[in-house]
Amino acid sequence: MDKIAMLKEILGMNPNDAFARYGLAMEYAGRGEVENALTEFDTLATAHPDYTAGYFMAAQTLAKVERTEEAKARLALGIASARRTGNQHALSEMQAMLDDLELGI
Repeated sequence: MDKIAMLKEILGMNPNDAFARYGLAMEYAGRGEVENALTEFDTLATAHPDYTAGYFMAAQTLAKVERTEEAKARLALGIASARRTGNQHALSEMQAMLDDLELGI
C-alpha cells in the first residue's frame, strides 16, 4: 500500500487526524499534485487553525509553482497562527520567507 492510500485509510477512520491530514498534503505536494495538496492543507487549516506547519508548507508549495500572492496570504495566516501559539521558530521562518517573497527573491 502506498503512503497516500495508507493516509487516506487512516483519515477514513478518523477524518480529524491532523497529523495524517498534514502527511497526506505533504505526500501530494511531494508528488507535484499541487491542487490536491492545497485541498488537504485547506481542510487541515479549517479543522486545526493552529497547526502552524500546514500554513508554511502550503506557502512553500505555492511558491514552488510561482503562485506568490497566494503564498504570501498563506504565510500571513501562518504567522498569525504562530503568534497565537507562541511558536517563535515557525514565526521567524515564515517571516523570512514572506520577506524574501516580497523582495522577489
